[in-house]
Amino acid sequence: MDIATHPIVFYMFGLPIKDTVVMTWIMMGIIILIMLLIRKFKPGLLEILLEFISGLVRDVLYEDNLNPYLPLIGSLFIFILFANILSVVPALKSPTSDINTTLALALVVFFAVHCFGIRKKGLWGYIKTFSSPIYLFPLEIVGQLSRTLSLTIRLFGNIVSGDLIVAIVFSLIPVIAPIPLIALSLITGILQAYIFTILASLYIASAVEINIEEAQIKEAKKLQRMTS
Repeated sequence: MDIATHPIVFYMFGLPIKDTVVMTWIMMGIIILIMLLIRKFKPGLLEILLEFISGLVRDVLYEDNLNPYLPLIGSLFIFILFANILSVVPALKSPTSDINTTLALALVVFFAVHCFGIRKKGLWGYIKTFSSPIYLFPLEIVGQLSRTLSLTIRLFGNIVSGDLIVAIVFSLIPVIAPIPLIALSLITGILQAYIFTILASLYIASAVEINIEEAQIKEAKKLQRMTS
């Protein structure tokens, strides 16, 4: 299978559907099937998974209520984890080996960060965090865009490089030698899912955190309304 290119498989409503999109659909079906089987036969594993993801988020997001963030962070972790390791299965390709997929994931994080920030601080309060002092506002915009690009390139580059190494070695020594590299690719995929999730949590944390002065002002206003 050619890792470097992503041919069009068919057209749907006039739109080209590449092989990585098909792989994404296959992967989503696998995830749903696995979750249904776990829910039926080993429901305790879902609680362990939830606790693990909650632990990741709790270590980064110093929030009392994690419920608004867990669905997004958990979905990202599970999706990226399966997407990264899908190429371990013969004849399948990792959806994250397509830069369009990693860009889409990075854009999800980009918009989610700002949505969480606006919901936490209000529109004007959130904008003020980018313009204090005002001359740093252009640099903040550049920083927001650059970290989105960084998320895209980091995930794409690591997955493609791992798959290429395995494919090259397999073409030269097709029996035993690729097995350790496949294990390494599997570990890399898990690690990259973990790193992407942690970075997404850090970006959300930076958007929703309220500094001490803001918290004191809000608390003072709250007490004033209660006593008036």
